[in-house]
Amino acid sequence: MSSTVEIIERLSFWKGDIELEPLSGGLSNESFIVTDRGRKYVARYGLDIPVHHVIRARELEISRAAAAVGLSPALHLAQDGVMVFDFVDGKTYAAEDLPPNLPAVVALIKRCHTEMQYHVRGTGYLFWVFHVLRDYAHTMREGNSRMLAELPRLVAIAEELEASSGQPVISICHSDLLAANFIDDGERLWLIDWEYGAFGNIWFDLGNVCAISNFPREAEAALLQAYFEREPDAGDWRRLDAMRCAAHLREAMWAMVSELHMTLDVDYEAYTAEQLAGFEAAHARYRERYGL
Repeated sequence: MSSTVEIIERLSFWKGDIELEPLSGGLSNESFIVTDRGRKYVARYGLDIPVHHVIRARELEISRAAAAVGLSPALHLAQDGVMVFDFVDGKTYAAEDLPPNLPAVVALIKRCHTEMQYHVRGTGYLFWVFHVLRDYAHTMREGNSRMLAELPRLVAIAEELEASSGQPVISICHSDLLAANFIDDGERLWLIDWEYGAFGNIWFDLGNVCAISNFPREAEAALLQAYFEREPDAGDWRRLDAMRCAAHLREAMWAMVSELHMTLDVDYEAYTAEQLAGFEAAHARYRERYGL
C-alpha cells in the first residue's frame, strides 16, 4: 500500500519537483504543506470514516462552496483521497485568540450560515449532533467499548439536552469550530477544514465554538450579542448552554469511538479522558444554572 507521501507525490497537479512539510494536529487525517516551483499549497489526505460520519464527497462539496463565497482558500484538486488547497500564510488561532477577535470570528460564522447554502450542489447531507451521539452509542456497544458502563448515563443526558435545545435553525454549518480552523493572514480571517460541514443547526455551531475553546461566560455573551445583534434572552442562553454540553459530549464520544476504530498515531484514550472531563464540568454548570 502506498504511503500518504507517495500518493501526494504522484498527483498530476504538480508542475515540478515538490517539497512536503507535515502539518501537525490532525486527529482523523494527514496534511502537508507542499511547495511546487515556489508556490505553496496544502495537501490534505483522508478517506471516508463511516463511524464518524465523515464522507469525503460531502467535505469536497462543502469546501467548494466555502471557497466560492470566499470563506476558505481555493480548492484545486480532489483525487485519490487528497484535496489540494491554496496555502494561507498567516497566524493559526489558539483558543485564547478567539474572544478578542469575536467580531471577525462571528462574521465568518454568520456568512457560513447565510451564504453557503446557495452554492452547495448535489445531496443535502445533514450533521445532527444528537443523531451522531445515538449512533456513537450503537458503535460503542458493537465494539464492546471500555466505556460501556458510562453509556446509559451519557445517552440519557443527550436526550435531555436534545429536549432543551429548541427548534433547530437549519443552514450550512461548519460543525467543528476549533480555534485552529481560523487563520488570520494579517488582513482577514479564513475558515478551513470542512470535514463535518453539512446542513445542520446553527445553534450547534455556536455551542461548539464555545465548548472547544472553553469560552468564559462573558465571551459567550459577546458571541450571542454579535451573532444576533441584540441582547440574548433566557431562551437563547438555554439553547446555547444545551448545545455547548452536546458539543462537549460529542467530542468525548468521538474519542471513545476513535479508541475502537482509528489507527493514526494518537493517544485516543488520553483524548477521551481530557474531553470527558471537559464535558463533566460543562454539564455540572448546566445543571446548576437550570436547577436540574
